[in-house]
Amino acid sequence: MSSSSQLPPPARTTAVGTDVAHAAALLGAGELVAVPTETVYGLAGHGLREDSLRRIFAVKGRPLTNPLILHFASVAQLGAYVRLEAVPAAAHQLLAAFSPGPLTLLLPRNPAVVPDLVTAGLPDVAVRIPAHPLVQELLGQLDFPLAAPSANPFGYISPTRPAHVLSQLGGRIPYVLDGGACQAGIESTVVGFGPAGEPVLYRPGVISLEMLQAVVPAARLRTAPEKARPAASPGLLPYHYSPHTPLQLFGPGLGVVPAFEAATTGALTLREPLPGLPAAQQVVLSPGRGDLAEAAHGLYAALHQLDALGLQLLLAERLPDSRLGQALNERLEKAAARR
Repeated sequence: MSSSSQLPPPARTTAVGTDVAHAAALLGAGELVAVPTETVYGLAGHGLREDSLRRIFAVKGRPLTNPLILHFASVAQLGAYVRLEAVPAAAHQLLAAFSPGPLTLLLPRNPAVVPDLVTAGLPDVAVRIPAHPLVQELLGQLDFPLAAPSANPFGYISPTRPAHVLSQLGGRIPYVLDGGACQAGIESTVVGFGPAGEPVLYRPGVISLEMLQAVVPAARLRTAPEKARPAASPGLLPYHYSPHTPLQLFGPGLGVVPAFEAATTGALTLREPLPGLPAAQQVVLSPGRGDLAEAAHGLYAALHQLDALGLQLLLAERLPDSRLGQALNERLEKAAARR
């Protein structure tokens, strides 16, 4: 289930606006609403209603085996949804340091409250407290958490602007809550916990391993055996974030720019444009500066822009592989993995 052709046909008009009360009413009635976060736009639904949860999977074309993230207004709300006695001390430290913000933690769920559909039947639930002021206002009006994967067809480019949501899910949901362009621009960092309660980095994001280790020195990357296990959290499938146009990487560790046909090729680079390609077929993420935060902010918007050109190939430069660059390269590598 990775193609937008498997989505249900459009059946309604999708409105865009800033009416938080309207969004809350729709969500309370079991409808889906695209909501802004500081990372990407989420396809939000009632996190405790089976009909809403199933609608999320259907609208995205997302496998039921891929867990969802529950979003809360505050850390204090987590108590009813996780088994507090089993939450590692390191989790409390990370929540205090990085929430609200782009951090998702895998915590032991309360099975009496959290539906199996949210966790794909797994013992841990992914939880996050987003920092975007509009979604914070929305969550403050609800008495339930929101399940909210990215608001796009499963496997394709994540949306960071309302226009991205409309181009991919327009007609399939009633409302997009318009919070402007997402600031961070890539998905949250996902952290689980090892046998000794140490933080384990499952998916890199704006919060890097080094930032986690500054709070809990024992934080580490997943080991090879852990990576070989079935997906225990969102964002672990081998391809994701992919444009419809085939994407090929070049740069550090991957060799020089491959031969290309200028008329049918686009390029995504960090500092400088690619010689031999028309400017209209290129996006430079941080011209001259090579600022990785600026690159993250514009990454998905650039992929949307290039994908809309109807080209035959996109070339993307692999970025410096440190801190935020690791997260950006992970997105690019998964985007290039779809064939």
